[in-house]
Amino acid sequence: MAAELLWFCNWTTLGVCAALKLPQISALRAARSARGLSLLSLLLELAGHLVFLRYQCYYEYPLLTYLEYPIVITQDVILLLHVFHFNGNVFGSAPYVALFVTSWFVLGLRKWIIDLSMQE
Repeated sequence: MAAELLWFCNWTTLGVCAALKLPQISALRAARSARGLSLLSLLLELAGHLVFLRYQCYYEYPLLTYLEYPIVITQDVILLLHVFHFNGNVFGSAPYVALFVTSWFVLGLRKWIIDLSMQE
């Protein structure tokens, strides 16, 4: 019984996370404008999710404990690209992509770096 409940909770969480940003993405596409969306808050959310995902990967936690983060990160990246597209500067996302990719590798260089990044 407990195993079935855990399975249900895991897959329900993944399903909800898969649809989490879809209304926002579709509203952005319908409006054909990124007005009212904060680029800074989107970048901050993406950074937080990436740090947490890197932490989970670094310490080799079971995949089902953090599988929703790659799903949410993918949706955040799609949302970010839409924001840059509707602002007329798709290539403006390149420095942010480079920063996030570099951060991914820097966080995993030493144990103290990843531990420090997760401090409150």
